[in-house]
Amino acid sequence: MKKLTLGDVCKKESSNIAQKDIMECEGEYPIYGAGGFIKNVNFYQQELPYIAVVKDGAGIGRTMLLPAYSSVIGTMQYILPIDYESIDLQYLYYAIVHMDLGKYFSGATIPHIYFKDYKKEKLFLPEICEQQRISLLLKQVDLMIEKQNNQVELVDKLVQSRFVEMFGNPVLNEKGWRTKPLLDMGNCKNGMNFHYDDCGVEINCLGVGDFKDLSVIDDTKQLPTVSLNEMPSEEYLLKDNDIVFVRSNGNKELVGRSIAVYPGNVATTFSGFCIRYRKYDDEVIIPYLLRVLKTDSIRRKMAGRGANIQNLNQQILGTLIVPIPPLELQNRHRTKLYRTRISTNIRRMNWQHSVTSDRIHLMKLSGENITETKHRTKSLH
Repeated sequence: MKKLTLGDVCKKESSNIAQKDIMECEGEYPIYGAGGFIKNVNFYQQELPYIAVVKDGAGIGRTMLLPAYSSVIGTMQYILPIDYESIDLQYLYYAIVHMDLGKYFSGATIPHIYFKDYKKEKLFLPEICEQQRISLLLKQVDLMIEKQNNQVELVDKLVQSRFVEMFGNPVLNEKGWRTKPLLDMGNCKNGMNFHYDDCGVEINCLGVGDFKDLSVIDDTKQLPTVSLNEMPSEEYLLKDNDIVFVRSNGNKELVGRSIAVYPGNVATTFSGFCIRYRKYDDEVIIPYLLRVLKTDSIRRKMAGRGANIQNLNQQILGTLIVPIPPLELQNRHRTKLYRTRISTNIRRMNWQHSVTSDRIHLMKLSGENITETKHRTKSLH
């Protein structure tokens, strides 16, 4: 097994395509951005399958495996094997995903990553047949993850349906509940911007990539860490019952996604692509409020603005009006939600044990150091 660097086996190519320049262009060749497929156009930049990495803005470090005869816009870059015959592209894709390229970011306003920095990442390269075997196994794990996510999504839709039956559509407020503006019941804070060369203090950090399909995170010790020059001020530390929103992302579907956090006494901060909401009103409880914020009607009111990167801000959150049903009814819903979550979590824990075992075995096959992986610095996308 060869121990190389990413730069030994790959080269980088750039795209100069702006999304605004292709809006009137139609064709048969797909073009992609940070959020995935954009549209079909009448040209392509790559004749062979390739890997693309988000290099600018929200989602930096996100990695995609994309088909032949396609292109990406200029916020992404192409990562191409120098020798396609000696490298299984899917194996290379999984290896790059595992490298967590977002940790190489720089820039406070618009973050960037550069190939000259992350090309130094170590890469274990077995023979081509072994690469293919490992990538096939990892693909099977991905299919397991997709299946589990679909099941969780069905449970979430069921919970949402029961919520609407009990409380009605929060925007239409058919049941005539008294209402309050969201920001009259709490306050907001945008997350921190970090720098690649910061060092001195390590702290757990919630980023967009940690939301996944979750509604609650109650063990922030499991979140990846970032390095800072000093401990953040109190306003940047999460507390129990805080709700965190996705503020900015290349994928519009992710903007406005919300999650409740319960860090306890574990110091935990949140990235600049997030907004923290802290409730101080006693007339609503967090499980009810979180479910309101996850309804389709409220999500539509939070729909982001922007060309390539969609955005949510505190002004938009200030327009949200929340119905206030009796606390007894809110607590009844919390009890039903709790029972459903216990059942779902038991199934998820059994599944995660199986998938984790598979991943550990595959890491051993590819020569990965598991201890180093566990403590890898997080990506901030």
